[in-house]
Amino acid sequence: MSMLAPSFDLPPAFRGVFRADTVARALYAEGAGIARCLPQAVAVPADVEALSDLVRWAKRTGHALIPRGSGSGMAAGAVGPHVVVDLSRFTDVLPVDVNARRVVAGVGATRQAVDAAARAEGLRFPVDPSSGAFCTVGGMTATNAAGARSLRFGAMRPWVQGVQAVFDDGSVVWVRRGEAWPVAVPAVARLRKAFDQVAAQVPVGLLRHEGVRKESSGYGLAAAMESGDLVDLLVGSEGTLAAFAAIELALIPVAGATATVLVTFGSLDAATACAVDAAEAGVSACELLDRTFLDVAARGGETGVPANAEAVLLIEVEGEDRSHCGILIDTVASMCLSHGAIEIQKADTPELERQLWHLRHAASPILSQLAPRLRSMQFIEDGCVPPGRFPEYVRGVRHALERSGTLGVIFGHAGDCHAHVNPLIDTMAPNWRDIVAQLLDEVCELTAKLGGTLAGEHGDGRLRAPLLDRIWGLEARAAFANIKAAADPAGVFNPGCKVADTGALPFGDLRHDPAAPALPPAVQTALQDVERGRRWDRFRLDLLPG
Repeated sequence: MSMLAPSFDLPPAFRGVFRADTVARALYAEGAGIARCLPQAVAVPADVEALSDLVRWAKRTGHALIPRGSGSGMAAGAVGPHVVVDLSRFTDVLPVDVNARRVVAGVGATRQAVDAAARAEGLRFPVDPSSGAFCTVGGMTATNAAGARSLRFGAMRPWVQGVQAVFDDGSVVWVRRGEAWPVAVPAVARLRKAFDQVAAQVPVGLLRHEGVRKESSGYGLAAAMESGDLVDLLVGSEGTLAAFAAIELALIPVAGATATVLVTFGSLDAATACAVDAAEAGVSACELLDRTFLDVAARGGETGVPANAEAVLLIEVEGEDRSHCGILIDTVASMCLSHGAIEIQKADTPELERQLWHLRHAASPILSQLAPRLRSMQFIEDGCVPPGRFPEYVRGVRHALERSGTLGVIFGHAGDCHAHVNPLIDTMAPNWRDIVAQLLDEVCELTAKLGGTLAGEHGDGRLRAPLLDRIWGLEARAAFANIKAAADPAGVFNPGCKVADTGALPFGDLRHDPAAPALPPAVQTALQDVERGRRWDRFRLDLLPG
């Protein structure tokens, strides 16, 4: 990882910031995931016209661009060896169209900002990842992100009504749901041809994992084949087909009221079976806290951790008002008892609900306190499997952790059969990288055996792109490569993400590796402060003077 600043034939009269000094590059060498990689340079376009100029420059000079929002992604989709394009300054949120229930926002606007604008008009944006305070709607669109309430409302794709995209020749065009593909743009014409060939030659069943409820891996070809919309292909493409500048999102009315139950089970099978029934009953969220999660929370002194629990479910319902929620939550509680629940705590006021949901977020600060020896590393953190296979998946991950002698926590979206896993790696052990490789291999094998995906909501990125052959067949991978080549034959947009570079491996330099090349001390301190404070929305070039 060279610290030498490269030289550039800079974009002429580029409006924005373009820096290739060591400090700027180092500030963008990391995100929330495990990767560390110095980019060639950092570009911060002032507006969409400047972004268009940058794309034309990159194609003309042979440079590649990595679009980036807040850098809170886990899979290294926004960390890499090319020119990072920071779009986090595209923060405008236009006035909400109340009648149409739509809002247009710049890709750098946070989910929290968009939802706040909607709520001021009695509406809301229902896709709610736990990172919503700092993740951008551009990043959410790029990864087809989801969240706890995607159980009821789905992931990003159906909520994206339009994308303002910049294609490889610098063309800026709005691509909207229900409208014809803008084939006057050369890249779109090539995409249309490649898409039609895929649709004619590859059965749609080979382009999705049957039964999986959330999918952020590969391109959204199956969704686009069913809808006919280019929007569905762009959503989830992780900046590899075009750069996004703005997103049009659909909204819904705010919930009349909500209520929550925290349910303790003595067996994992009982909890996951209950979660499947809860999903079918239409609950708005159903989150799993596995025994591994509860053990870490208890070790950290967290109060309210149920005793003798093998698993806990947090289940939320939405209703017209408090009375209606009371009826719904009583029905859910009865269903949980029928599955062998050993304890049920109900919360029917906002304050009581916050207290119950606090446990869901209790592990993160505890995990951060285990450093420097134990490091929480998210490299098997996004697996999603068909209903009925989820208990086997969680047990398989537990066994993989146990075989490697690794502490870890398992939690996630039980109603969607989607688990997040944080192995706690002892980076002082001489064989720790072997342990990481072993865990990754075993969980990939497990996921494939169960018919699942490695990426339910976080995307492939450079972490998982080299692993697509573990879960996607040859036909699907060829289709993905053809789509990428059609949209971006010069490799301008985020190469190595979605379609892996030849010979690429999931891991390069890791930011928690004591032996990794060090970043400048002031940069390292600034990035650690961002992580500790969960301030991923901080503009990185403001962290240190240039």
